[in-house]
Amino acid sequence: MRILIPMLAHNHEIEQSLVMIAQAREQLLDRGQAFCDQVPVGGMIEVPAAALSVSLFLRRLDFLSIGTNDLIQYTLAIDRADHAVAQLYDPFHPAVLKLIAMTIRAARRAGKPVAVCGELAGELSATRLLLGMGLQQFSMHAASLLPVKREVLLSDVSALSPKVSRLLLTDEPMRVSAGIRRLQRQLPAGEGERE
Repeated sequence: MRILIPMLAHNHEIEQSLVMIAQAREQLLDRGQAFCDQVPVGGMIEVPAAALSVSLFLRRLDFLSIGTNDLIQYTLAIDRADHAVAQLYDPFHPAVLKLIAMTIRAARRAGKPVAVCGELAGELSATRLLLGMGLQQFSMHAASLLPVKREVLLSDVSALSPKVSRLLLTDEPMRVSAGIRRLQRQLPAGEGERE
């Protein structure tokens, strides 16, 4: 069992949440109810402010989950449910990718687990990109599991990492798209030359 706190953006929200969890523990103790006292508490990284303040989150929380649907929407100021602007919703926008990569790197440096959830985690064209960023935990709809699992098993992370690092240096969306297509064409080890 774990507790995942959504829509965090400020330190005081983390503190208030942790205080409320501590109060719930005290109430259970007062009632004499048995409970697990070692429940990990994590936070959702769903808004740019959270991604940019991720080191603060990592000092107070046990794990992170990057909610890509909301992170994309709030980074690009685009409501994907609004048909007038939905075509501008771009999960591979360089700014979005940099926020995701920054969060993954910070969590790995801190030795804390980080997952990506939302549609991007189950998007086959994003699998190698996310692996190259250092992601090890994907959370997705069950229908996406087998294709993504196959892509993970066929990927050489050591070869992907430098390519993804170079890709993240560009701010040009067209170059990012081309780089992602090249990642998709990378052959598994033993099946030919890599690009």
